[in-house]
Parts: sequence; structure tokens; C-alpha cells
Amino acid sequence: MKNRAPVVAGSFYPESSQVLQQDLSHMLASCPSSEQVPKGLIVPHAGYCYSGNIAASGYATLKHFKDTIKRVILLGPSHRVYLHGCAVPHYDFFSTPLGKVPVDEQACLQLVDAGLLVQQDQPHALEHSLEVQLPFLQTCLDDFQLVPVVVGEASPQEVCKILDFFAGNPEDLIVVSSDLSHYHNDREARVLDQKTIEAILAFNLNLQPYDACGCHAVNGLLDFAHRKNWHIKLLEHGNSGDTSGDKNKVVGYASFILY
Repeated sequence: MKNRAPVVAGSFYPESSQVLQQDLSHMLASCPSSEQVPKGLIVPHAGYCYSGNIAASGYATLKHFKDTIKRVILLGPSHRVYLHGCAVPHYDFFSTPLGKVPVDEQACLQLVDAGLLVQQDQPHALEHSLEVQLPFLQTCLDDFQLVPVVVGEASPQEVCKILDFFAGNPEDLIVVSSDLSHYHNDREARVLDQKTIEAILAFNLNLQPYDACGCHAVNGLLDFAHRKNWHIKLLEHGNSGDTSGDKNKVVGYASFILY
């Protein structure tokens, strides 16, 4: 059995399972739940000390539905490896300090066989954008399978076809991992991020990497959601300066629910 071990435990989030559980419980406890069944989330992927509370606002919407979601289609950008299109791995599990998450290998192979993506481990090996979401999912859901997709250079239509493969199964949750603007000062970042937030709420499919590092996955989800007549709502937003105190070079974050 091939396992993808955690690579950012101890840096992006605590390596101790006990401390990690305590941190997650604290972040989630202060966030309201949702009356709408979440079909999709857009959440940030920075270190928990920077974006954890904003990510928690998205995951808290799962509180009343933890036993109804059986599979998570998790998409995030490729930070370390150039990738044309999208990739699933050969792994059987993704591990965190909270345990193992089984990969839906059959679904991954079906996506490959359909020519919708490739199967490569390299884009996944050191990628944090998917890994940091897993402890939240492990805390907020009961048993579930994972379809982990690293998204490289891909059109909204290419990503939409991957999502359409799952046909809106009510037991599925789509999670897109993305931060917003990078390394502007606080004032500039808030202006830029507000424009990006408005574009996302308007189902604009033209987000670029300077708007959001996960833009290709976000654009694809917005295309899919618009075709399905889903609704979208902003939950929380902010930037790294809110917690670090450094307002000179910040990274923007926002969480959205789609329902």
C-alpha cells in the first residue's frame, strides 16, 4: 500500500496530533454552522497561524452534514512542479498526524481512462495546498474517500469536465484550495482581494495567478457551479498581516461556500 506521508506537519500546522486536534477544535468552535448543505468550498492553504481561522469558517459549514459526505474531490494548485493539465497520484492513502485518508483509486483511474487528467506522483509529493486541508476534513467529516487533484495550467472547461465526471453526487464535496493576492502591502492587498472576491461571487471565470494562486481550479469550479445553478456565499476574508502584524508584504485569504 502506497502512502503519501505529510511533508508540512510541523511547519504549516502542528506535528503533534494532540496539539493539532486542540487547534482545530478551537478554530472551528468560534465559527457558525450552515443550514445549507455544502456542495463546494473555496478555502485558503497557508499556515494555520495565518489562514486557519478563515479556512475554519468554511469547514464549520460541514458540522451538521459530517455523516452525509462520503467523498471529497480536493483540488489545489501546483506550487513546486510545472504541470500542464491536472494530475492524480498513485497513492492509496494520504496521511496526517490525525491518521490516514483513503484515496478513491477507482475514481482516479476512471478520470485517467477518460483522458481528463494524468496519474503522476511528482506534483503531489511536496505539494502543501492539498495536505493542509486534510486535518480539517478529518475533523469535520466521518469516514470519507479522497480524490486528490493537483491543478496546473488548465482551462475552466478542462477542470469543469473533471468535476462533471462526478455529476453532482450528493455524497460528494468539492474543495478548492486557494489563497488570494501575494506580497502587496495591506492597503493594496485589500483593494485587489476585494475585486477578486467580487469576481468569484459573480462567477467570473477569468481569474489569473496574480488574483489567486489556485485560479485555475477556482475558475473550473465556478464554471461547474454556474452550469449547475449553485449559489455562492463569502464566509470570511482577511490577510496574513491580520495575525502576523507585518503589513508590508501580505497574502490574502477568503473562504466561500457553494450550495
